[in-house]
Amino acid sequence: MTRPSTLAAWLCVVSGWACGSATDSPVATSAAADAPPARRIVAVDGGQITGVPPSPGDQVWVYKGIPYAAPPVGDRRWRPPQALEPWTGVKEATRAAPACMQTKRPEGSFYGQVVDEMSEDCLYLNVWTAADENARAPVMVWIHGGGLTSGHGMEVTYDGAALARRGVVLVTINYRLGLLGYLSHPLLAAESERKASGNYGILDQIAALQWVQRNIPRFGGNPERVTIFGESAGSWSVHHLVASPLAKGLFHGAIGQSGGGFGAFGAAYPKAQTEADGVQFVKALLGDTEPTVAAMRAKSGEEVLAVPRAPGSRLSPTIDGWVFPDSIRQIFADGRQHPVPVMVGSTADEGASLGAGAVSPDAFRAGARKTFGRLAHAFLSIYPSTNADETMKSQVAAFTDQHFGWEMRTWARMTAARGIPAYAYFFSRVAPGPDAARLGAFHAGEIVYVFDNLGRSPFPYANRAYEDTDRQLSKQMASYWVNFAKTGNPNGDGLPLWPAYTRDQDEVLEFGDAIRVSRAVRAARLDLMDRYDELRRAAK
Repeated sequence: MTRPSTLAAWLCVVSGWACGSATDSPVATSAAADAPPARRIVAVDGGQITGVPPSPGDQVWVYKGIPYAAPPVGDRRWRPPQALEPWTGVKEATRAAPACMQTKRPEGSFYGQVVDEMSEDCLYLNVWTAADENARAPVMVWIHGGGLTSGHGMEVTYDGAALARRGVVLVTINYRLGLLGYLSHPLLAAESERKASGNYGILDQIAALQWVQRNIPRFGGNPERVTIFGESAGSWSVHHLVASPLAKGLFHGAIGQSGGGFGAFGAAYPKAQTEADGVQFVKALLGDTEPTVAAMRAKSGEEVLAVPRAPGSRLSPTIDGWVFPDSIRQIFADGRQHPVPVMVGSTADEGASLGAGAVSPDAFRAGARKTFGRLAHAFLSIYPSTNADETMKSQVAAFTDQHFGWEMRTWARMTAARGIPAYAYFFSRVAPGPDAARLGAFHAGEIVYVFDNLGRSPFPYANRAYEDTDRQLSKQMASYWVNFAKTGNPNGDGLPLWPAYTRDQDEVLEFGDAIRVSRAVRAARLDLMDRYDELRRAAK
């Protein structure tokens, strides 16, 4: 791999220092970089690989589709990930691997279609690096979102070149999804040495992090400075990893973007509940065939995907006594989570792009009374519903607060309460576009800023008239994220100060038309969600 072209740039890479301004890359280029690089072969688990060399004037190597576990097919379906079988020769890591099996999004989905090819043989990861192979640069591992049912690590939005130029080694991963990744069933538990089933997707993520520990030094990365980050279900996964004892020592910082495991969406559920849901699914899958593990594995991945989930059934992690000894909430309440610094936050209008708002005023008020009980009056005073327009706004706001804003504030609070550094943010920048007034700062809207990929990503980010404000914000956000990966603290030269979170001060860094420290953002609304959570838990 070509070394950075100046001593200063080389020191930035080797040391992990936050060199340069907030808008400049710490990895320099020169005319010498225009020369075609030599073929670089890297030895990893299983054999040797070579990747995509830098383009002229760049220094970022990309290694696509690196296997980190054996294909989870046949008898390996619905089992923890298994060790790789070695290959001979040099594997060309120059093409994206298939996505894990998933149901394609509906036509016209706001988030578009992201899957061209999918397979059960999908446990692969990707690496971007501009670091010298002896650099010990900090590592960032991205876990994609998609509700644990869709997505993959090579979506264009997640292209890691811009972050790699800032001095990190960037890794993205695939992990099993849907019922292939999270099916819990008594028959699967019976064959398990741990008497556990489900959680295969999170076990894949753990296996990928173990691969990083063993192999990332060969790409110039430091296994003692790994930060995991993700958005939506990727943020759920980050939260799960911070809670799971199996992930101990595999990472040293965690960034959660719009998703946590305290409430209904990203929670781990008791084994009895998830197994009961699994039994119903297997009945639908096998029909009159006697339910056996062999019969379950004989079905194709397409047949598994084709079975609709029963109303009210869960697609979630399982409290199995192994991956999760307790609920995510209880693990945090007891201080049993991994004591790593965290950086967490959400966007201002998460619900606007997720279907929230399509409800009549009468239905909204009835739902509030049913869900919030004796808190319904307080709820409707904060989220009024006197006409259709007001109801739509209240539905979006309540959905945003309950499932995102409250989750992330709770995560920051429960971390800071244990004396662990926590940094909280609030993303309110409305990206220019014809749907700006309707969507606001929509769910996942911050990702393209974090990766510094404005103008390079497909819908919903494409065809937006990004302005200098957006470009500057993207450079600054990418710098904060990289600084956190380097030191566990997002602050650095040329950036507005980001204070550590405390419950008393309740300060967040707001990424809006400008960057500023804001206090008590939506505090009354989130306090109501605190009261509702207390009632919900007391009723169990």
